Amino acid sequence: GDSECGGDCSSVKDELTALNAGKIVHIYSNPYAFAALRSDGSVLTWGEPDCGGNSDEVSEQLQNGVRQIFSSDDAFAALKDNGSVVTWGIPQQGAIAARSEQKFPVAFVRW
Repeated sequence: GDSECGGDCSSVKDELTALNAGKIVHIYSNPYAFAALRSDGSVLTWGEPDCGGNSDEVSEQLQNGVRQIFSSDDAFAALKDNGSVVTWGIPQQGAIAARSEQKFPVAFVRW
């Protein structure tokens, strides 16, 4: 695919190798980027940097505790175990606060 839309994963190639792929439990996407949730609750991103492919500004908050990821056209939101939400990508598409976690009342439901 288009390298600007996540088709080039060379920046995270080592993390996506067969040895490490078993640690990935789910891959989320928007039209321009991908976010992989690992079994340890950390997140790996690639694709168009401005649209969520670069999560460097919130990388510390994405190192552990992520339960689920949601996406819009140009942003991602990670729901953490503690009920906080971490966002990255284009602010107009939902990325509300770089370098911070927003706490919302969240009830976890098991299906």
